[in-house]
Amino acid sequence: MNTFSAKSSEPIAVPATVVIVSHDEQTHAAPDRLKDASIKILGPGAMEFAIAPPNETLADLMAAIRVEIGDAFDVYVRPTYAARKKLLICDMDSTVIGQECIDELADYAGIKDQISEITERAMRGELDFEAALTERVGLLKGLSETALQQCFDERITLNPGIKTLTATMKANGGRCLLVSGGFTFFTSRVAEVAGFDENYANTLLMDGSALSGEVGMPILGRQAKLDRLNEAVEKLGISSADVVSMGDGANDMSMIEAAGLGVGYHPHPILVEAADAVIKGPSLATALYFQGIPKSDWVVVPD
Repeated sequence: MNTFSAKSSEPIAVPATVVIVSHDEQTHAAPDRLKDASIKILGPGAMEFAIAPPNETLADLMAAIRVEIGDAFDVYVRPTYAARKKLLICDMDSTVIGQECIDELADYAGIKDQISEITERAMRGELDFEAALTERVGLLKGLSETALQQCFDERITLNPGIKTLTATMKANGGRCLLVSGGFTFFTSRVAEVAGFDENYANTLLMDGSALSGEVGMPILGRQAKLDRLNEAVEKLGISSADVVSMGDGANDMSMIEAAGLGVGYHPHPILVEAADAVIKGPSLATALYFQGIPKSDWVVVPD
């Protein structure tokens, strides 16, 4: 990972910033470990602490703070100078939206339990993503295009805070990309309602007005997500340190590791180890606090 990473194995020798966000948006007492730090209130239940060089790794410092404050908070520790980002790149399923689209489609085909089990194993990193996707799409052969639209209309919901996150990033000159191992049928629609500038995903192939059981090649998976990140970095003339990436599963690991701020949103255990910070609270907009952006500067868009 880059030198800004909370997973760095080297002690940090520059001033650091600790961001703590309570899940209930209530103000809490500062942890004992940070009692001598200067405090800035970022928003309801969100505090930023400025500390001297801690002479320990960011990961060790973050772990110590988590032990002290418990599980009702999201925590991020970073070098003070590594703050606002210029590119947001997000996974879609179970990150930007609360569902796995392929599992919901499977419900319309009457095989949700069968496909959900494969999805879960793939997100835990137990299966090859491309093989697992090909197998699941094959099981959906014959599902009508009407069912896809019905699935989007009836089942797909945005997770809290995503509209505020994208609107605020763009108001600060940032670019927002939705990059999914799912399907363009859904990413194109989700990107529009959630405020993303671009979207990338896999293509479900049709046989007339029904799914053929095949997916367009090449399949967009873990490496392709990283490729989209690198391409955007080069196009924008920025560095990977200027990126915040967000995801929940094994397929997101490479782009999480590459970003200056890699965030796991309710992540599977395999992604927790790769992420710089984890959001266990409800709102994706917590990533704005991690960048030191106070709520007073947010472009708040209702969920």
